[in-house]
Amino acid sequence: MTMLITGATGHLGRLVIDSLLRRGVPADQIVAGARTPASAADLPVTVVEFDYDRPETLAPALQGVDTVLLISASVPGVRVPQHAAVIDAAAAAGVSRLIYTSVTRADTSELLLAGEHKMTEELIAASGIPSTILRNNWYHENQLASAQQAAAAGVLLSSSGDGRIASASRIDFAEAAAAVLTGTGHEGTVYELSGDTAWTAEDLAAAISDAAGSPVAVTHLSARDHAAALTAAGLDEGTVGFLTTLDANVAAGALDDDRSDLRDLIGRPTTPLAEVLRSAL
Repeated sequence: MTMLITGATGHLGRLVIDSLLRRGVPADQIVAGARTPASAADLPVTVVEFDYDRPETLAPALQGVDTVLLISASVPGVRVPQHAAVIDAAAAAGVSRLIYTSVTRADTSELLLAGEHKMTEELIAASGIPSTILRNNWYHENQLASAQQAAAAGVLLSSSGDGRIASASRIDFAEAAAAVLTGTGHEGTVYELSGDTAWTAEDLAAAISDAAGSPVAVTHLSARDHAAALTAAGLDEGTVGFLTTLDANVAAGALDDDRSDLRDLIGRPTTPLAEVLRSAL
């Protein structure tokens, strides 16, 4: 069985390939799809050009491939046509299984990122390709930039109130993808993948304090005041809107979850947030 990992040079893609190799998958059964193959030259597997924006690269890369892990594109606003091109090419190539990295409760969530994932899930269902949906919650690593800033300033700005995020590490999500890629009986399943312990802004500040060895306090703000503070710090309008909308989503519970799908797939507890922060700070 040959499996193609899209976005193979990204953080998640590389970790999935590492996990597959550790699980004993032969290197010649793994194909790394990369927009720029030269950037994947260090990977010990077959590398092919695979550019979501250049459909002519997709069909050749999919020849002889049985399973595709479609790692969602990174740029909001253009994901749906990019994903549609991959799904269409996979269907035309006769791919027997498609696995997609979506987002928590994509079909019902008000999360600002959910719409494109919901549409992609619908395209996959319409394609008729047997599929598995991995609805990944937030990554611990998404907090590293704000954690570093908070550690330096001694203050964490937040408008998320008491909202909680059930995040996990990239390696957790990568190992879950590898478990599905190498396992059986996952077709037609939607997995809601979340960390074991959800955290609030107060919990995050405490973890940053512990990792950095210096106190960090939370300043709770209204969305309007948060936007003003971020603007004053030099962030552009689009970034400010994204961050404040995300905090509003968190406050409304969009990233809170207590399901065990991730822990069950990887066969161990998920990585604690504090562990990732300690490694980074």
